[in-house]
Amino acid sequence: MEASFLEAVKVSLLSITVIFTVLIVLIFTIKLLVKMIPYVAPPAKAPHQQSTAQSSIGGQDEHIAAISATLTMHLGKSPDEFRIVNISKL
Repeated sequence: MEASFLEAVKVSLLSITVIFTVLIVLIFTIKLLVKMIPYVAPPAKAPHQQSTAQSSIGGQDEHIAAISATLTMHLGKSPDEFRIVNISKL
């Protein structure tokens, strides 16, 4: 019984050593890759400004139409049965 217990301890220590060795190698590999290939943030996009008030109203109409169509399909009702009163960003 004692021999099997010692073998179990040896196997456990060996497996823990192998696991931590692999983890340490991974850590240093990742650190090396970060230094070799640094992260570069993409350039910030300028907000798109609409030139006329009419285009913003047209865009809003398209959003209302898309929301109405989605609700129509989801609720199984015709578009005449409900009315969208207010749309706000969350």
